Amino acid sequence: MSLIFVTFGMMFGVSLLADALVRPRGLRSLSGQWVHLLMLLAGAGLVLALCGNLILAALVTATLAATLAFVSNAKRAVLGEPLLFTDLVLVGAVFRHPQFYLSALAMWQVVALALGGVGLLSLMAWQFVPAVAPHLAGLGLLGAALLILAISLSLPPLRDLASEPDAQADVAAHGLLPTLLLHWQRWQATAGPAPSTVALPAPASATLVVMVQCESYADPAELFDDPALVLPGLAAARASAWRQGRLLVSGFGAYTMRTEYGLIFGRDEADLGFRRFDPYLTAIGETSHALPIRLGRTGWRSLFVHPHDMRFYGRYRILPAAGFAELIGPEAFAPPTEGRYATDAAVADVIMARAEAANGPTFIHAVTIENHGPWPADRSGAHGKQSSAYLQLVARGDAMLARLMAEIAGLRRPAVLVFYGDHRPSIPGAVEPGGDRHTPYVVLRFGADGALIPGDQEARDLTPAQLHHGVIAALTA
Repeated sequence: MSLIFVTFGMMFGVSLLADALVRPRGLRSLSGQWVHLLMLLAGAGLVLALCGNLILAALVTATLAATLAFVSNAKRAVLGEPLLFTDLVLVGAVFRHPQFYLSALAMWQVVALALGGVGLLSLMAWQFVPAVAPHLAGLGLLGAALLILAISLSLPPLRDLASEPDAQADVAAHGLLPTLLLHWQRWQATAGPAPSTVALPAPASATLVVMVQCESYADPAELFDDPALVLPGLAAARASAWRQGRLLVSGFGAYTMRTEYGLIFGRDEADLGFRRFDPYLTAIGETSHALPIRLGRTGWRSLFVHPHDMRFYGRYRILPAAGFAELIGPEAFAPPTEGRYATDAAVADVIMARAEAANGPTFIHAVTIENHGPWPADRSGAHGKQSSAYLQLVARGDAMLARLMAEIAGLRRPAVLVFYGDHRPSIPGAVEPGGDRHTPYVVLRFGADGALIPGDQEARDLTPAQLHHGVIAALTA
């Protein structure tokens, strides 16, 4: 019996120490610590049921808790947010496309995680106990811990904890593991919106809408506080725009799907509640609100262009249900001759080819990927650190904007062009979390003669969902 108390005492001590180091730090609540301990008992029971070794079960459980703490701090240092329950859904994507995720870690950290995972699995196989009794004891511990946890979560004060989707505050107040569980529970209880049957509020005044979500597109003059770095395409678009300003995105350095969801579905994060962390997880039940569905009610055809794996965020399922008649994915692009990804110029080629071939009202939504990091901070500029790698890639996105402006005008048909950045880049040493998060957006209207139709030149701050409604206003103006 004493061995059990010593073993589990060490497990609790190690895990609580690791949690105390999770940022943002704070004095953890007693309710949070109670949930933390019950989650550890459930984890230890599961591992014990698998391997039958008590000491190993405690070791594995404590190691997993410490690993989550380490990953959360690494993520927060790069993206400005602790680990979220929605991040755990992307575990499979880490193995399919590791460059998206492991680039945030140093090589020694990646090697340590890999060796640690292999070592734990090998240790579990080596120390496996064939006797049935310890495995049954593990199942009993797992069941008892889950039962007590379920009862605790249904009663005050736990029933009322983490009632608002604020991961930073909840981690500081209750700890990482309790926040992951509580937010998941609140997410499950979040109701979806009523179905929408609304089409356009007025007849469309254009027959073509091109919307481009440009990867990590931000104004380097703002990022690096250097007016000499102004993007010429963006400056020209702002001067001629029907609407322009700052897009108030919630993510930094990642979370493309939050911005993309807002533009396509038009629902603000204030309405999403705990769904805001990854709105694509529940978007399949909200497709009646999507812009392609609404356009389809008036005879439009919608296309989605993205030169990368459509399994990301479940796009291959969600977007057809949202009204996109065709998904144009990586198979439509030649392998890149330089860099990791298909170029912005290649995406522009596809957009204009489809726009020129369109016979009826057409909506083309494109998501680029060429400007995906990492971007090293490699030199000092006039006002501090810069990144020549980022400047080179963002200039290609800017050239895409200028090209689309010119070539859509050349089509000589009423059209709307929307161009915006999904989030700012995370460039350690140059652009880091904690400051502004906004990106630029421009909405341009073209007349039947190709001339730009002027609008209100005052810069406006809009959320992605508000820009969605702004696009509809431009289309029906």
